[in-house]
Formats: sequence, C-alpha cells, structure tokens
Amino acid sequence: LITMLSTSVRVTSRVASKMAPMAIAARGMATEKQLFQQINSTKNIMKITSSMKMVSAAKLKGDENRLYAARPYNKWAETITGESTPMEDEVEFSNIPDNALIVPLTSDKGLCGGINSFISRGVRTMCAKLDADGKKSSLVVVGDKGRSQMRRMVGEKIVSAATEVQTPYSFDLAAAITAEVLAAGNDYSAIVILHNKFVNSATYIQEYKVLSPMESTGDSEALVSYEFEPDIKNEVLEDLSEYLLCSQLYHAMMEAAASEQSARMAAMENATKNAGEMVDALTLQYNRARQARITTELIEIISGASAIEG
Repeated sequence: LITMLSTSVRVTSRVASKMAPMAIAARGMATEKQLFQQINSTKNIMKITSSMKMVSAAKLKGDENRLYAARPYNKWAETITGESTPMEDEVEFSNIPDNALIVPLTSDKGLCGGINSFISRGVRTMCAKLDADGKKSSLVVVGDKGRSQMRRMVGEKIVSAATEVQTPYSFDLAAAITAEVLAAGNDYSAIVILHNKFVNSATYIQEYKVLSPMESTGDSEALVSYEFEPDIKNEVLEDLSEYLLCSQLYHAMMEAAASEQSARMAAMENATKNAGEMVDALTLQYNRARQARITTELIEIISGASAIEG
C-alpha cells in the first residue's frame, strides 16, 4: 500500500509540474522558459545598442572635426546670402519668394531619433504656408528616409531625390548633389536649403537658408562694389552662384552629419537604458515564477508525505 501511495504521489507531482506551466500560459502569463528567452534576447539587443552607441560616438568625433574645419570657410558666404533662419513655430517664411526649390537634407539610415521627422514636418509646414500665400514650390530631397516620409506628405512636389549618399560627406559629394539640384531646373527664383544645425552632442536645431540668383543688372545687382571686364559679369556671377550653392550645401551637409550622429548616439543610449530596465523587470518576474514553482512543488511533496503518514 505504501509503495502504491508513493507511486501515486510521484505521478501526481509530475502531472502537476507539467500542468502548472500550461495553466499559467493559459491565463496569459509567460512561463519560466519564455521569460528566460526574453531575458537573453533583450540582453543581446542591449549589447547591440551599446555597441552602436560607441560607434556613433566615434563617428561623431570625426564629423565634429570636419564641421569645425568647414565653418570658417562658410563665413564668406554669409556676407552674400545672409544668416540662416531658425525653424520656429511662428516663422512665416516671408523671405521665400514664389517658385522656390526646397532642398531638405535627411539621412539614408534610421535609428537616429526624430532627426528626419523634424525636417519632414518642417517641409510640410513650409509648403503649407507657401501654398496659403499663393506661392509655388518644388522639392529635391536628399536622403532615403526623408524621401519616404515626404512622399506621403508632399509627394506631388518632389521633382528629384538623391539617395544612398556615401558617408563621410565630402566636397566632391556636395558638388555632385549641386549638379543634381541644378539639373532639376534653372527657372527657380530661389533655392532653399533646409537642414539640422549641430549645437552640441545633445542638441540640434532646424534652420533654412534662402539662396537667390545673382543679378548682373537692375536694383538687385550683385557685387556692385567690384569692377568687372565688359561682357563677363554674367558668366562670373553664374559660376559664382554655382560655387556658392555648392559651398552652402557642403556646410549644411556637415551640420546635418554631426546632428545625425549625435541623435543616433542619444537614441542608442536611451535604447540601452530601456533594455536594461526591461531585463531587470523580466528577471524579477522570472524569479517570482521560479519561486512560485518551487513553493508549489514543496507543498505537493509535503502533502504527499502527510497523505502517506496518514
């Protein structure tokens, strides 16, 4: 009889231990094995995001050096084009003329926070206000992420796009994008460059700059304080306008590249922190489930022993 009871207790214990996880899963709760797998998966993701943060920090240092080297060479252009205008909520874009070509600079890769979304929303707001004022506008988008977002917002205004841009940026690349922008048409009254401006490793803002064509005659004649040989001023101003556009694009790309890496570094830092908090929460839940299982098994053993003694 005792042998039969012992066998019955062992069978009951095995069945209960097998049925307990099924009952927990049936109530919508994760089993120990599922929790263990989730913990390992989250730890692997945390390792990846931590590595990406370190890579972005190293790339940010290089982009900062290139940006600081490019800024002094851009000072000469501000005497001709003026300073950039910050993208603020109350900005009216009154300095943008009719029939303007807007060139927003975005990235080809994601995982960098809302850096591309800010530019896309800025373009949408700019186009909406220009349309409300009866002004026409077109877009040449740089970056795959911006193209995919703006295609849904203002897809009818996109005339061209430059994607799969090689990094780190160089002046040769800026010259190629300048040729792409000029190929979109020369009948635009102004070119507007919209980009992120790097402030520090934790801050970046959006701004735009309006580049108007240089006129050789009339009230808006450019470089009136300089003397030109006869019949060459138009050619000189045309070449200077192209170089000015290329220089401004290069500087804007340096600002955007540094902003992208700083945003990606911050995003990966936040992702690593969130993954660590998730691992702690899952570990606590796993320990509770394990303790509940052990307690249940002890109760079954004690109950079986009591039944035998009784």
